[in-house]
Amino acid sequence: MIIVDSSVWIDMLWGIENSKTVWLNSALGSEEIGLTTLILCEVLQGIRSEKQFHKSERFLSELPVFDTISPELASRAARNYRFLRAKAITVRNTVDCIIATFCIENGYRLLHADRDFNPFEAYLGLSVFRLPKASVH
Repeated sequence: MIIVDSSVWIDMLWGIENSKTVWLNSALGSEEIGLTTLILCEVLQGIRSEKQFHKSERFLSELPVFDTISPELASRAARNYRFLRAKAITVRNTVDCIIATFCIENGYRLLHADRDFNPFEAYLGLSVFRLPKASVH
């Protein structure tokens, strides 16, 4: 399962073309792609028009949406935050800490465009989805 972070979904929904949004558009329907309740909230709260909100809500809700937080995961995310703070790394966003911890705990790969996830990969074993290399013809 590849969990796609709001940093990629937002670009895609805004029509921004970059390597991650192009891959995501082509992978929908052929790859196991999901998101978390927190990612769903982050994406939807930034949508300005009511029509686009409902369209995006329907589209995203057709994908697997995982309940993100439990008391156990909240404690584990806090431990991960404290571990990184002890290394003088400040995680700027609690939601990102929860998403990263959720992916680590469940063995999911994360596709993102947010540097806040880098310490989770470097120190805590977050599996980041790397785009396949383009083949040269």
